Amino acid sequence: VQLQASGGGLVQPGGSLTLSCAGSGSVFSLYAMGWYRQAPGKRRDLVAAITSGGIGRYSDSAKGRFTISRDNAKNTIYLQMNSLKPEDTALYYCTADSGFQTVLQGRSAYWGQGTQVTVSS
Repeated sequence: VQLQASGGGLVQPGGSLTLSCAGSGSVFSLYAMGWYRQAPGKRRDLVAAITSGGIGRYSDSAKGRFTISRDNAKNTIYLQMNSLKPEDTALYYCTADSGFQTVLQGRSAYWGQGTQVTVSS
């Protein structure tokens, strides 16, 4: 499975941004997927994850502001981010694995390259 993340950029505080992650492979729909982020000097943390059946789970910082979704017909997952804050600034990675718990634990088999999100006025 190869993953290609896109959609990052510079946005003002309070703004919105949608990240996309396109995956290859015919088994995409069977995989759990997730988004992680890493700010300079900090560890990589879970933002949101989604099961193969489309059930999402969020970090406390993402709840109520971010929405993860997937379109299996397009082999793509999305992260809709609203009410962005400067502390959301980070490199965002998408990830995939056959196990949802493995995604939640950050031990996924597959990782895409990061896409930079910068929230600044």
